[in-house]
Amino acid sequence: MRRQSIVCTVTAVLAVVLAGCSSGTGSSGTGPAASGSSTGTGAAALVDVKVGVIPIVDVAPIYLGVKQGFFADQGLKLSLTTAQGGAAIVPGVVSGQFQFGFSNVLSLMLAEQNGVPIKAISNGVASTGVAGKDFGALVVKKGSAITSAKDLVGKKVAINTLKNINEVAVRDSVQKAGGDPSKVSFVELGFDAMPAALAKGQIDAALVVEPALATVKAQGATVIASPYVDVAPELTVAMYFTSTSYAQQHADVVKEFRTALAQSLAYADGHPDDVRAVLGSYTKIPADTLKQITLPSWPADVNRASLQTLGQLAVGYGLLTKAPDLDTLLP
Repeated sequence: MRRQSIVCTVTAVLAVVLAGCSSGTGSSGTGPAASGSSTGTGAAALVDVKVGVIPIVDVAPIYLGVKQGFFADQGLKLSLTTAQGGAAIVPGVVSGQFQFGFSNVLSLMLAEQNGVPIKAISNGVASTGVAGKDFGALVVKKGSAITSAKDLVGKKVAINTLKNINEVAVRDSVQKAGGDPSKVSFVELGFDAMPAALAKGQIDAALVVEPALATVKAQGATVIASPYVDVAPELTVAMYFTSTSYAQQHADVVKEFRTALAQSLAYADGHPDDVRAVLGSYTKIPADTLKQITLPSWPADVNRASLQTLGQLAVGYGLLTKAPDLDTLLP
């Protein structure tokens, strides 16, 4: 009954969060369906855990962690399910569809501000901090007359979900380039659909992350800005999180998940070839293109200062009504 009450309470709040965020459709990922209960035979029974992720380079560490046995070593059996963005994963975690999820940090800030009971538990991915050499970039198609983020005023820009970190980052790049960020038109589009839309001229620009970034570059697209770098040096872009109720009721599982994830992040940072190889298991990017991708950074620690900057920008652009409560949200 207590769990039912929690889910019902957040239903109305989730409606607010999702008003500006599309709920992407999920597809089955690694492993069988899981419920967070023990399974298996013998003395080494594993705990089934469902995790909502996005099919991008950011989450390569968790796939590698499964492959390397880091989660099994902690007594966990992961089932990974993909969605278009963190805005779709947040309600899944709160409702119990997933025990853990991966989301851009602004979607988490927005959820926390609206009273959605979530708790970030681990770093997810960070920018390289190098303009022109980041895993996410603002691009235009080959031959476009757009040469700067300033030129996006009055233009149509694709981001994976509205009202998330990518909207703030693009607006910031436009403003820093001397343009009016309020006059940019945003459209919601999955990362994997961006290359075709850009090539066909259906959009003027897109904030694309790897491995789709390598695809648009192969098509001749031009990078005009590195929005994550513009926001803050070594920006923490996304994190793994759970619901506050799950964290309270299953502290042991959360600890085990965090431990395995830390191993996974460190492994990914030190094994770039393995990252490229595992990407082929959950994306449809050709092997030749995978060789060209720019990998992000997977540090163990969250860059709190970068999140403070992001939160301030989000308030300025009207996506948040007040600065996020990082003490409540972060581990």
